Amino acid sequence: MYVRDAKNREEVWLLDHIESMGLDETAFRSRDYVVAIDEASGEKAGFGRIRIHKPDDGDDVCELTSIGVLESWRGQGVGAHVVERLVEYAGDEGFDTVYALTGEGPYLAQFGFQRVDESALPSVLRERLEAKREGADPDAKPLAIDGAEFRVPDRLREAFKHAPEGRAEADDDESPEDFGIDPESATYKYDTGR
Repeated sequence: MYVRDAKNREEVWLLDHIESMGLDETAFRSRDYVVAIDEASGEKAGFGRIRIHKPDDGDDVCELTSIGVLESWRGQGVGAHVVERLVEYAGDEGFDTVYALTGEGPYLAQFGFQRVDESALPSVLRERLEAKREGADPDAKPLAIDGAEFRVPDRLREAFKHAPEGRAEADDDESPEDFGIDPESATYKYDTGR
């Protein structure tokens, strides 16, 4: 199992799973996402994104958002490693503090994220929090972490190392839909008519 940058051809897959999980999909760009992959089968297990806000009235702000793990992969450390990779990327971009606006506060607390008073949020995140509460995540709360304080609990690191033990073999063959092709209406250059 490993986590890598998303590829452009995975946009349809990402958008489908973001929609099916009811996650926030504002300002979608696949290059902002990472994807967890099972190296044995090539199956995609989870994803997440960093969103960098560039407000007119202050410093840039980094937010973790749209983190999702496919149901069959939950409890195997996939989300932890997606979050870890995103926090690393944020640090690489020069951000000391990483924010998350989510109703999944207890999950992120195990990595060191702490609740932030809404009045202490940068203005761009206060507006974003309000929009999230009105849309995809009515229970969203503001959290933050100093990237240097981030830690993955040992149990999640071990689970990730051993994923996908105990899982049935998955069929992750790419389909025309993975590339944004509607097989019902597509024509092919070398159609033999058979």
